[in-house]
Amino acid sequence: MHDAAEDVDQELREHAEKLALTLSQGGMQKTTARVMTALLFSRHETMTAGELCESLRISSGAVSGAVNQLIPTGMIERVPAPGSRRDHYRFRKHAWSTLMGNQNTLLASMWDAAAGGIKIAGRESVVGLRLDEMQDFYGFMQREMAALIDRWREQYDAGQG
Repeated sequence: MHDAAEDVDQELREHAEKLALTLSQGGMQKTTARVMTALLFSRHETMTAGELCESLRISSGAVSGAVNQLIPTGMIERVPAPGSRRDHYRFRKHAWSTLMGNQNTLLASMWDAAAGGIKIAGRESVVGLRLDEMQDFYGFMQREMAALIDRWREQYDAGQG
């Protein structure tokens, strides 16, 4: 006999797997995507590596590799669990805005690449004209992304109070 909690857990797992598939189609390693979405859709505050292995039916090495990829991105974090010697992981608060904020590094690199090309070729050259548009676009995106993330955080945090 199924109880309601088991049904909810199963539906959450199905949604997690669907998102993991979408993320892997977008370029994220499949196991990494599955670990991330398992933590995102978990009804528990934290999960251990063993719980992730059991839930996803993957090896401890696969979980370890995924965790080592996700922690530096700011999507998940290792947290202490009083009375437990095992590592516990959870999906970080503001993970999405952190991830988008990390995109500013890419935006800055694109701006710098354009600036370097303009310096070499000159702004009025054929190359310079193309790179001027690129530089303007990525400069605009950098400024707007940072402001947009700040506005979202203020709005979200205000709604949590």
